[in-house]
Amino acid sequence: MNFEKFQLERQQSTWENKVDYNLSESGIHPGTFKTLFKPEFIEEIANTELTYGFTEGSNELRESISSIYKGSDPDNIQAFNGSAEANMVAIMSLLKSGDEMIYMVPNYLQIYGFARGLGVNVKTFTLKESSNWQPDIDELKALVTDKTKMICICNPNNPTGSVLPKETVFAIGEIAKEVDAWILSDEVYRGAELNREECTSFWDISYSKTIVNCGLSKAYGLPGLRLGWSISNKDYIQECWATHDYTTIAIGRLSDLIGAHVLHPDNRMTTLNRTRDALTENLRLFQKWVNIFDQQISFIPPSAGAMAFVRYNWDINSTLLVEKVRKEASVMLVAGDWYGMDHYLRFGYGAKSSDLKAALERITPILKTL
Repeated sequence: MNFEKFQLERQQSTWENKVDYNLSESGIHPGTFKTLFKPEFIEEIANTELTYGFTEGSNELRESISSIYKGSDPDNIQAFNGSAEANMVAIMSLLKSGDEMIYMVPNYLQIYGFARGLGVNVKTFTLKESSNWQPDIDELKALVTDKTKMICICNPNNPTGSVLPKETVFAIGEIAKEVDAWILSDEVYRGAELNREECTSFWDISYSKTIVNCGLSKAYGLPGLRLGWSISNKDYIQECWATHDYTTIAIGRLSDLIGAHVLHPDNRMTTLNRTRDALTENLRLFQKWVNIFDQQISFIPPSAGAMAFVRYNWDINSTLLVEKVRKEASVMLVAGDWYGMDHYLRFGYGAKSSDLKAALERITPILKTL
């Protein structure tokens, strides 16, 4: 195994805690126990024994998760330490060197790099800005062969914030069925839709070889819990559980307890509406800021998530521009280079409104000199 450098994660982990303002994050600014939970639940947390957690996730947690997905039950769920582990375990469980994967780009490149490190042949299909960051279904059809073992999707998309329409989700499902390929759908931004209507999940296509991975880090604004999950057919859940025994074994006990509470049908929408309220306000602020640059920078407003993928017209490489902004303004951004797309920047606009405003004010004079 030979894993290529994960540029985005390496840059973020190196700098995000060393700058005054971090706009490289793609989720909503997290809350605290006191701002998020009632005193009686905080008391329950405080009195919970710090035992080992449940490897598959407690029944209470899996009941809460399964309530999100029609027709599922707790045996369709496996809990992980973040959706990143769920992604990794899916690849380790189902693919081997020489297998063929079809991968959506641009995308968070964890699955891409990990699969290539295992010797998987990864072929890409592209979301295009000219098509409002939607895929060309004919391009996908042309890439799929009888050797294709998996099609990987990110919906809502990172970094563009685009959302696949229901008909596209089902069309991708039909393509996978024709060649008996797995679908692995990263849906960690689902629930953070700006129109407040949850987009179609790939779980809804009722195709047995579908895996949906999600977690609390992005739409729910709880990254510190490191809680993710897979939902799939029950045979796959048993298979990935066997792989999970060789990775982190179990999620944290408090993450399990809090996750079961947050995702319970009585509480889930309260958390998501908090996210949507904050994103709506911040996107207005961000759009107003973009307008001062007379179309030197532009973006298609995201449909979901806390990030905007911005194209710029200045003659400077995106990595160099991010470094310039970090050094001169102490603000962290994500370079389009790190997605293989120069002349783009990813702005995380899910920060506290006061921090977002202050960070953009620092960036403005730098961009004005370009």
